[in-house]
Amino acid sequence: MTTNKLNIQEFLNQDQKKDLLRLLTAGSVDDGKSTLIGRLMFDSKMLYEDQLAALERDSKRVGHAGEDIDYALLLDGLKAEREQGITIDVAYRYFSTAKRKFIIADTPGHEQYTRNMITGGSTANLAIILIDARHGVITQTRRHTYLANLLGIKHVVVAINKMDLVDFSQKRFEEIKNEYAAFVTQLDVPDVNFIPLSALKGDNVVETSEKMPWYHGPSLLEFLENVHVSSDRNFDDLRYPVQYVLRPDIKFRGFSTSVASGIIKKGDEVMVLPSLKKSKVKSIVTYDGELDYAFPPQSVTVTLEDEIDISRGDMLVHPDNLPRVERQFEAMLVWMDEKEMNLSTQFYIKHASNTTKARIDDIRYKVDVNTLEKSNIEKFNLNEIGRVVITTTKPLFFDPYKKNKQTGSFILIDPVTHNTCAVGMIIDKLSSKNLFSRITDTDKEQIAAGKSLIKTEERRQKLNQKGETIWITGLHGSGKNELAFSLERKLFDNEASAVLIDGSSLRSGLSRELDYSPADRAEHLRRVAHICKMLNDQGIITICSFISRNESLREQVAEIIGKDRFHLFYMDASLEFCKQNKPELYEKAENGEIENLPGFDLEYEVPQKAKLVFKPEENEANLDAILDYLANNKVFPIH
Repeated sequence: MTTNKLNIQEFLNQDQKKDLLRLLTAGSVDDGKSTLIGRLMFDSKMLYEDQLAALERDSKRVGHAGEDIDYALLLDGLKAEREQGITIDVAYRYFSTAKRKFIIADTPGHEQYTRNMITGGSTANLAIILIDARHGVITQTRRHTYLANLLGIKHVVVAINKMDLVDFSQKRFEEIKNEYAAFVTQLDVPDVNFIPLSALKGDNVVETSEKMPWYHGPSLLEFLENVHVSSDRNFDDLRYPVQYVLRPDIKFRGFSTSVASGIIKKGDEVMVLPSLKKSKVKSIVTYDGELDYAFPPQSVTVTLEDEIDISRGDMLVHPDNLPRVERQFEAMLVWMDEKEMNLSTQFYIKHASNTTKARIDDIRYKVDVNTLEKSNIEKFNLNEIGRVVITTTKPLFFDPYKKNKQTGSFILIDPVTHNTCAVGMIIDKLSSKNLFSRITDTDKEQIAAGKSLIKTEERRQKLNQKGETIWITGLHGSGKNELAFSLERKLFDNEASAVLIDGSSLRSGLSRELDYSPADRAEHLRRVAHICKMLNDQGIITICSFISRNESLREQVAEIIGKDRFHLFYMDASLEFCKQNKPELYEKAENGEIENLPGFDLEYEVPQKAKLVFKPEENEANLDAILDYLANNKVFPIH
């Protein structure tokens, strides 16, 4: 009895120490992905008796393999999959042999399920790309290879299946091998292997087949058991993204997470990002006791010699080996949301243990994953892939995805639905070289003519507003300034981009040499109008508070700015109210110290075309009326 217990414990200990290989299968519909995995599990004796009995029963009832056992039924668990004989969802299966443990992701072959393949392959070390020997390299083969390359999978097994249907022809195998090799040289896949097999019959799946004596390589299972993947992990760059601060009592304060990359050792000097504070590793603690060092993907708790303020989202690194610390970067993005991309959305970005806000500034191009052709596009739809520029609210600590998967990957989350709408692989920080890489001949013509490369509609979508002018007229002391400044505050609080222009500010600078004569007043307003036009062209709302005493002056201003984006409001205040509001100004006018004061000794024409008319006593209601007007006229917000 004791001996049996020891044997079981010894077996469990040995099984726990086995290396784990994560792999995915991909290929076109009916290439035999599910059949291959089912055959692997069947021939490696990893099925229980009840599973075997159910498999034989289901093969007769809903199978697609004739008189043979349909091994695909082990993977195709959805009713729709069994009915159609295809894979729709990602199916994960676990099995082990004497040498290694395996987690297999059986991913769909249809293009409409690209996001499912991305999900299944995100953690894979190796990809098995199936090719039907009858059809050779097809569009889906190229697409799946590109996606595997995009995911940074370094080991690819090209399983040329259904060799039994081409009479186990070596010539056919070599033709497919050469065609695939010519394609894959365009990509960055360092390890590609070719294995001819028949998943349905079992040739070269677990045991090497006598029917293909010309093939001298290993069987598929033999290759999977021996392929070396541990060196694929990054052991050079320490990245320790703090996920949790562990404080069980007043004497212990540790920082817990799984090591993303690199090796952390007791006594190591480390730097905390973003604070740049330094300390040394005091201990590395696990449930089973302390360690001298830790490496990926171990989950540990680290304590430091010094009391440093560290929280979730911070990162421990070696001081002489820092990641990029940037707010802007380029990335390859896979759109996973049913809803099309909206560039004006402020997404949440989840990167390592950090979450912040982010926006997509630019789409460099879309990749046609079937042909690898690049094209310009304004937004992504479901399953589309392309290169984008992203800006985050606060800096992220990242590495290029090719160098470090853990710190080079992220997801974008919709702020309303909280759905994961995209996954991304960081290429690198945005360099100044990239800013000029897309200037076309048409762009150069626009630059020469002084025209912006940014379209008006792009600005509107980004800022969620139209660049238009709110012009408030009225006498001195009418309360128009109070309304203008209150409006600026309200728009700012609502995240609008608005600039307030008032007379006193401009007369201290731009119009410093002008007096208050009618001619100089007109020149002053002409300058104001041109400033408004420039700001409106940039998508900015301008708020102007000026007397603009007669209809002809207001018409000239509207002509310069553009009548379609000039909104005239009138503060209707009596002269008596204005005198009470600004007594010193009107006393000087009565004493002859100043002249040409509109409404007093200079005519003021009440506007007949004002969009809104206000009473100064109702300032709060006036403010609400302007906000309603802007919303109803789609000035702000526009959606």
